[in-house]
Amino acid sequence: MSREFRRAMPLLPISMVMKLTELSARQIRYYEEHKLIEPAKSEGNRRMFSLNDVDALLEIRDLLNQGINIAGVKKVFDMRSTGGVKTADKVSISDAQLRSILREEIQQAQILEKVSLRNGDLPRIKDEF
Repeated sequence: MSREFRRAMPLLPISMVMKLTELSARQIRYYEEHKLIEPAKSEGNRRMFSLNDVDALLEIRDLLNQGINIAGVKKVFDMRSTGGVKTADKVSISDAQLRSILREEIQQAQILEKVSLRNGDLPRIKDEF
């Protein structure tokens, strides 16, 4: 059996994944709804996660902790799947790529007249200068 095949095998129930990733079941289901992970379903319709799914969840958590919102995470995952971002054990994203993602999010927020999580601090910051 190849290493990649073993990593793709759905073995872990959501309770174990919650412990490994320190994410709630709701967060994990939310990321599944957004197609960031695709766990297998058992005969009893229970989610079963692979090691690849766990890695993806850890990457999502790390990106969110860096201040990237879910739209940015999707872009990073899309870039990775098309070869735009090189990965080792973790997602490697250049400062220029991160700035580009943030710039797009700010522009989208302005277009939609909505404030993203990061933009929520901008009015306060503007007042300080």
